[in-house]
Amino acid sequence: MDMCIKIAMLVLFFSSMIGVGIYCRKHSTDVDGFVLGGRSVGPWLTAFAYGTSYFSAVVFVGYAGQFGWKYGTAATWAGIGNALLGSLLAWAVLGRRTRVMTQHLGSATMPQFFETRYDSKSLKLASSMVIFIFLIPYTASLYNGLSRLFGMAFNIDYSVCVIAMAILTAIYVIAGGYMATAINDFIQGCIMLVGIVAVIAAVLKDNGGFMAALDGLGKITDPAVSETPGIFNSFFGPDPVNLLGVVLLTSFGTWGLPQMVQKFYAIKSEKAISKGMIISTVFAMVVAGGCYFLGGFARLYGDRVDVAAEGYDAIIPAMISDLSPLLIAVVVVLVLSASMSTLSSLVLASSSTLTLDFIKGTLVKNLSEKKQLFIIRVLIGVFIAISVVIAIIQYNSNVTFIAQLMGVSWGALAGAFLAPFLYGLYWKRATKLSVWVSMVFSSVVMLANIFCQEAFPALLRSPINAGVFCMIAGLLIVPVVSLVSKPPKKEYVEKVFSCYNKKVVVLATDAIGEPIKTEEST
Repeated sequence: MDMCIKIAMLVLFFSSMIGVGIYCRKHSTDVDGFVLGGRSVGPWLTAFAYGTSYFSAVVFVGYAGQFGWKYGTAATWAGIGNALLGSLLAWAVLGRRTRVMTQHLGSATMPQFFETRYDSKSLKLASSMVIFIFLIPYTASLYNGLSRLFGMAFNIDYSVCVIAMAILTAIYVIAGGYMATAINDFIQGCIMLVGIVAVIAAVLKDNGGFMAALDGLGKITDPAVSETPGIFNSFFGPDPVNLLGVVLLTSFGTWGLPQMVQKFYAIKSEKAISKGMIISTVFAMVVAGGCYFLGGFARLYGDRVDVAAEGYDAIIPAMISDLSPLLIAVVVVLVLSASMSTLSSLVLASSSTLTLDFIKGTLVKNLSEKKQLFIIRVLIGVFIAISVVIAIIQYNSNVTFIAQLMGVSWGALAGAFLAPFLYGLYWKRATKLSVWVSMVFSSVVMLANIFCQEAFPALLRSPINAGVFCMIAGLLIVPVVSLVSKPPKKEYVEKVFSCYNKKVVVLATDAIGEPIKTEEST
């Protein structure tokens, strides 16, 4: 009976995902519709698409388990940072300007933005390759957290689980494109909201309630970490410096991730931006805050999991292994939802980038709309297949933990693109040479962090800290190099930024205008 409940929930979940993909085929008849949903996506779909692309099994299983174990309840700061910095501030700073400028420039991808903003086709080609290369380890990391839960709940072989998830994701993304992804993200987001609240309540109840769990956590000591009593339920935890690195990378890192920024391209209207910002922030506070808060109690389960032998990724599955079959099924669907939503965003961003920014106009000079759509769909399948192979190889060889895989990807992409994209939206003086330096610097540093880790200072041997270093370096590199290099053509830059000067007429409910002078008032 227990197994029937779990299987029934999975069948219902998969059926709805595929049904949405088939339904949305009418929105994916051209490239703009397939990649951006025709730039007509409302606030709820956009906000949930942003949030579900943000949080996946990497966060729920990998990050929550690892950082909860290392930092205790202080890991919750990562979730708060994700909500306030990675969602609220990102929407406020990037949302409107990204939507306006990308439509003005006719950009559907981040590399296209770099080409048109900085007047450089070579930048488009280089950035498209960086995206394609570094999104692969991120995508591969999505499968690993899911495998732990499926193994616990269904005793299914990891390879079977990975292949099934990949095929089902490919079906609805290939069929319905961005609109199918956005609608499914909304459904999956609702599951994530309900699921994380239910799991937290169940785990706390299993430990005698919130205060009892907090008290139990305060009694745990680990001489290898700290001699301070109650360190794991303290405000900043045993290692505030490295915790700060986690907060910065997982929060500001989204500002430079193409699959996240691309959500702003498709926003329908001004109202959608304002509403979407609030919805996205609340979503992140519940989901990310809940995940890290749950992981903060990981040490209470130290007798059930051998971290040294099984790794951090086994912690969350151990925490929920004694829950009711229904709740375990909810958790499986929760993590499946999180992973599939992120996977769909990644493969759509990667395949569209490679097609529109590398193949079109470079390998094939004249590529019709129909052929572009066909190639994008084929590359979605290819990208998913590559990530599946890497995930299975990584799992069998125990190369690294989930958090490290994601750290490498986020660090490289955010370090390479955050500063060039941000300055590109706000600063006319930013030059293409500064973008080149930023991209090359971050790519080299993160690759070196993989293969020559021992050569780095102790603090930067962590891919997460190395990624933060690349982001900060980029924010300094772009202005410095821009000021010492040849300025961009004034006429071209003024044309690019002219989109912000265009006058529009809005209702008084949307913006407060100047008062109208009458004879009585003069």
